[in-house]
Amino acid sequence: MSKTYVTYVAEIIGTFALSFVVLMTATAGDSSVLVVPVVAGLTLGIFVYTIGPISGCHINPAVTLGLWAVGKISARNAFGYIMAQLCGAAVAIMVANGLGVTNPSAMPLSFNGTHFVAEALGAFFFAFGIAAVVFGKVKEQMSGVVVGSSLLLGILIAVFSGSTGILNPAVAFALNSITVAYLFAPIVGAAMGFQAYRFLSK
Repeated sequence: MSKTYVTYVAEIIGTFALSFVVLMTATAGDSSVLVVPVVAGLTLGIFVYTIGPISGCHINPAVTLGLWAVGKISARNAFGYIMAQLCGAAVAIMVANGLGVTNPSAMPLSFNGTHFVAEALGAFFFAFGIAAVVFGKVKEQMSGVVVGSSLLLGILIAVFSGSTGILNPAVAFALNSITVAYLFAPIVGAAMGFQAYRFLSK
């Protein structure tokens, strides 16, 4: 198997794991606002260490497009990554359904300004933390801690600003949160976060 396809398989596995744990946790009925963010942050941190050396551990279309915006991945490769991530989310849905977990009711494809701003703001700080790793400002041993903690921070910022705090279009797909805010706001926020860090790091 070529190196390119290996990276896609790694992205499928990582996105499946993140989507699956978020889906299972979100439908478990725990009312604590910290449960999903902590589980998501820990999962992402683990995968930074496991598949980071293989694919870079994007496991999020917004992160992939943000990295493309700062020239860290080609358009062709970015497309392959996003397709792999959506496949991983689809597998998570199938496995969860096979275990008897019903997907949340689909959200209408409409625009909600509060949700959009909250998701973009959370994604900005999430990507800002990732950028510190990408631009070599964080020791390799701490990369998973920084990235996982950045996701936790970003989710909490988004939640307290008025949205669900998904920050990941692939996970939004798994959660049936197919709205303009949950699909596109993380892309806008991530691109701005990467660009802002690149400006500061210069």
